[in-house]
Amino acid sequence: MASTGLARRCRSIFQTQASLAQKNNTNPKVVLFQISEIVSRWQSTVSPLHLDSSKLEVEQAGLADMKPKPPVDQLAFGKVFTDHMLTIDWTKDGGWETPQIKPFANFSIHPGAKVLHYAQELFEGMKAYRGVDGKIRLFRPMHNMARMNLTASRACLPAFDGHEFLECIRKLVVIDSDWVPHDTSSSLYIRPTMIGMEPTLGVAPADEARLFVLLCPVGPYYSTGFKPVNLLCDPNYVRAWPGGCGYTKMGSNYAPTLWTQKIAEQHGCHQCLWLFGEDHEITEVGAMNLFILLRGEDGRNELVTPPLNTGVILPGVTRRSIIEMTSTWSDLKVSERKITMGEVMEAQEDGRLLEMFGSGTAAVVSPVGGLHYGGKLHKIATPEDGLAVRIMAAMSDIYYGKVASPWAVDVEEWNVDRAQNLADYKQPEAARS
Repeated sequence: MASTGLARRCRSIFQTQASLAQKNNTNPKVVLFQISEIVSRWQSTVSPLHLDSSKLEVEQAGLADMKPKPPVDQLAFGKVFTDHMLTIDWTKDGGWETPQIKPFANFSIHPGAKVLHYAQELFEGMKAYRGVDGKIRLFRPMHNMARMNLTASRACLPAFDGHEFLECIRKLVVIDSDWVPHDTSSSLYIRPTMIGMEPTLGVAPADEARLFVLLCPVGPYYSTGFKPVNLLCDPNYVRAWPGGCGYTKMGSNYAPTLWTQKIAEQHGCHQCLWLFGEDHEITEVGAMNLFILLRGEDGRNELVTPPLNTGVILPGVTRRSIIEMTSTWSDLKVSERKITMGEVMEAQEDGRLLEMFGSGTAAVVSPVGGLHYGGKLHKIATPEDGLAVRIMAAMSDIYYGKVASPWAVDVEEWNVDRAQNLADYKQPEAARS
């Protein structure tokens, strides 16, 4: 049955029809056929349920089940989980079921679930920060919701109302608020995930899915200060291509890069700088967006990051924030444009390549200290008072409430701007139109 309301209606119909059948000596098979026809018509007019945060059910973990909280200096990324998790199931016919916050626990999955065979899944990464004033804030969370829906559409997984889902996440963070570190270099990492759960092996979109959220306290990414990374720049290794799904946050975009990571390490590098095409167009670095600071021929500094319209760049929330923030700095020109290794190497030879750094939720900014390209390691400056350091400080001031900003949303006051610009999170075809 589609719902308890339908069940009650069917019982009532059955009782009435059975009574009439007894009085009129009607064939019971005809009665059952009529009931089946009514049910079928009713089900065909029922709209799948939308995700509704007002229906959230909460089961608190018992005191005996709560885990000890390790010191901040012992927190490794993604290895310690909080006491609760959020789960919301979905079916094609019924839509979104009741959101549930329950004690953190393993869950069962059928061996034939599509996620295990065809990688029909996606995830997000966001953080909650405890500010210097003690308040807990999320950073631009609707951007993550928009990007998650973008990825869901590409993965043929169900869409959801971002504001409703975010309200469930907010309540999860509030329940586990004691896990948000009391430290202005640490945070609570939030990992929303969606997987295809239908237990069939046919290559087709799943008719069942599960949306769930895990929380992990994480320590400082740079415990002893910035550590510049060297990048392997080899066009033989490609992360994404036009027409593919490089602009989405699917696990299937990450697993294949583990092998190239090992290749990079063999060359004395930490990560790969992903190049594309015959002109060695620069796209991303590792699992991060990339920024390049150049001194223009007119003497003005230009901060360049590759554009999104190719469909090979993940629309990073940190990327968008750096673009918007630095665009207000009068001493800097900010450009979203194509840039190739040829242009970068020419600038490096001319002394006009000032800095390079990656950006992402985990590290915020990650300075680049060298490019292994053409069989040679080319050193890149990482000034202690450079742009990367300046951006890191400005972003941290927002994260930890040192500077008031609409980007940092208090989980208690909860004033999310419903009219904010989320234009980055569109299908590439729409972005090019």
